[in-house]
Amino acid sequence: MSFSIQNQHIEPGTKILFACMAADGHFNPLTSLSLQLQAMGCEIGWYVGSAFAEKVEAMGIRYFPQKKAVDVTAENLEEIYPERNKLKSGIPKLRFDLEHFFIRRGPDFYADIKELHQEFPFELMVTEVSFTAIPFVQQKMNIPVVTIGIIPIAETSKDLPPMGLGMTPSNSILGRLKQAALRWITEQVLLRKPMLVLDELMAVEGLKRDGNLFDTAYRTSTLVLQSGTPGFEYPRTDMNPNLRFIGALLPAPSRKKQKPWSSEKLLQFNKVILCTQGTAEADVEKLIVPTLEAFAGTDHLVIVTTSGNQTESLRQRFPQRNVIIEDFIPFADVMPYCDAYVTNGGYGGTLLGIQHKLPLVVAGVNEGKNEICARVGYFKLGINLKTEKPKPAQLKKAVEAVLNNDTYRQNVVQLSKEFGQYNPQELFVQYVAELLQQQPRKRRVMEAVY
Repeated sequence: MSFSIQNQHIEPGTKILFACMAADGHFNPLTSLSLQLQAMGCEIGWYVGSAFAEKVEAMGIRYFPQKKAVDVTAENLEEIYPERNKLKSGIPKLRFDLEHFFIRRGPDFYADIKELHQEFPFELMVTEVSFTAIPFVQQKMNIPVVTIGIIPIAETSKDLPPMGLGMTPSNSILGRLKQAALRWITEQVLLRKPMLVLDELMAVEGLKRDGNLFDTAYRTSTLVLQSGTPGFEYPRTDMNPNLRFIGALLPAPSRKKQKPWSSEKLLQFNKVILCTQGTAEADVEKLIVPTLEAFAGTDHLVIVTTSGNQTESLRQRFPQRNVIIEDFIPFADVMPYCDAYVTNGGYGGTLLGIQHKLPLVVAGVNEGKNEICARVGYFKLGINLKTEKPKPAQLKKAVEAVLNNDTYRQNVVQLSKEFGQYNPQELFVQYVAELLQQQPRKRRVMEAVY
């Protein structure tokens, strides 16, 4: 029996491939979507690096490993790309990451996917916007691709500064001229080398890029489903017609029965401050330590999650009663008690904080976090410190400001209400069903040639 939602149907047994870069912020948002389709009777496969094999299999989903593509994980990143650590933050690292971590791996992703298609003839690929095999699968294999926007919209716009610089938009004549100049400089000068590499690799398959790397991903995707809502995006008059907002897309809850996290300290202090650097940033001196130095010994409770980085040494270093340091805490358990959220600006964590109506203090630059942090400041959802290494005094001043100025909380509450108007899983199923019904199933399978 077919699953039905708003008169849309997906046939049981439909084979769908999920694929993404091997990083938590790229993998986790897709998990709830894969489980939704799996529950409807679809056959799901997942192509991703080995670091996520166990998680894929724990969901009861068939895992396909990277074979030709270099299997990069958070643990071996420095080993595979030792030269990256010698680069300065900002444009040099962005240029390196675009070329080596994303662009050069695209053809190898495509080669692996072509091979696995012989064994698992999927009719649709669901991926995320940074996965660089999108144009190859959609244009060479003739298979529709649904791309999930797991970062702020990265497609170039005539109304905005170039993506990657962490700049907020200007509507003045002078500001728009400056933005246009920066867009040209970014593509033709600053990022020219990785774009030339992309041209070369796509030409081998008879393809051409359309704009920059991310533009090409958006413009060659059959459909783009953007995590988030319009209220957390800069207005643009040239929005991609194939893009749909689906609300704040958050990871699937764990299937393991876990006792909810709690602490008697949650109700014993004046304010509760939550701090995290996410899962990818291991240097606790960047944000965690300055936050602890700013508030240890005060009348505010400081809760820190470390993702397993130096947890015990931090506990010894900050033994104060108003400090809680854990490897991991389910944010759904702790955020309802919090008054402010200090983060380096990961997209999923930022959306989760907004959903829980928490004003933010953000401090992130690399891996595109400057764009997320810029939006936090632009929409007055909190304070953007515009650095990866804030001083304790900076942090303390910013946190006290978001705690004492109702403007930040009011704006976050308003955006949280907008989030509540969307059901991401339901909208995802609806759009996927509509897409699959645009052509008969037999034709979809037969036309998957390459």
